[in-house]
Amino acid sequence: MARTIRVLIVDDSAISRRMIRKGLGNDAQIEIIGTAGDPYEARDLIVHLRPDVVTLDIDMPRMDGVSFLKRLMPRFPLPVVMVSGMDGPKLAEALAAGAVDVVFKPGHQKGSVESMLSNLRKKIKQAVNADVSHWKQHSAPIKPLGHPMSVIALGASTGGTDALEEVLQGLPLGCPGVVIVQHMPKSFTGAFARRLNECAALYVQEAEDLQTLQRGMALVAPGGIHMTLEAYRTGYRIRLHEGAPVSGHRPSVDVLMSSVARTAGNHAIGALLTGMGRDGAQGLLEMRRAGGRTLAQDEASSIVYGMPRAAWESGAAERRVPLSQVAPALVHLLEDATPRVAQGA
Repeated sequence: MARTIRVLIVDDSAISRRMIRKGLGNDAQIEIIGTAGDPYEARDLIVHLRPDVVTLDIDMPRMDGVSFLKRLMPRFPLPVVMVSGMDGPKLAEALAAGAVDVVFKPGHQKGSVESMLSNLRKKIKQAVNADVSHWKQHSAPIKPLGHPMSVIALGASTGGTDALEEVLQGLPLGCPGVVIVQHMPKSFTGAFARRLNECAALYVQEAEDLQTLQRGMALVAPGGIHMTLEAYRTGYRIRLHEGAPVSGHRPSVDVLMSSVARTAGNHAIGALLTGMGRDGAQGLLEMRRAGGRTLAQDEASSIVYGMPRAAWESGAAERRVPLSQVAPALVHLLEDATPRVAQGA
């Protein structure tokens, strides 16, 4: 019996997504595991759902399908079938960037909906057998930074949205998983994570309970709920839980960093950024006492020098650095922790 092909549909048109989903869903060999309205949503779904085949529109807002394909294939090579309403240089560019095949939407070359869907089903069944692994060689290899059990914890409050954006922009894709608490109402954290995702090399999203923390990923604590880190298999995963505010906040940086200290010990790196109050100082101190490396943003670059001051004055932070140097300092600490490969090995 032929295996089921798990397909992700990416198209900014809700009508097209419904049409394709309905047409593919009629085939018992094909399972639709998700749909995405833009490449940023698609990237998150690809990381977590690992589809067998992706159908990808070309014309989309924020990032067109070809640009997305060029970013996708070196990192997550997947069989991709372009679904386009137009012909032209973009299609040739898509094929050159790694797309397996192309299917035209109804209206192009006088094709009907039925014939287009029939053709798409056929192309998907062919595409799933395509070997696209060689596309990973088209980019420079991603250098893993840090120990295999390394983790970075960041905390911020007032002024932290811009500060975190600058820090994450400076972290390479090879860095270990990052966990973040930014004091923010729960209605804003999802949008904030998406904003960070657009500007960072890392994959950034709002954290989900029981989600595995992976290298090259940054997870933002949802507003109104505490986030902790726990050991899971050979790495870590996220736990979200209710509870009273700690240090005046939920989520609390102290709660997150205390859990990182317990779980990751001397493999943890923490940084406390701009913010009012003391949240995070105790958690960062626990990280340092557990053998982790710790930083605090300096006064001159902080919008509010409250949380970093508390961390420095309590001995939680081993160094104070300006915001522009937080990411380079984190990378330097990771490089110190990266296992060295013996010459000739």
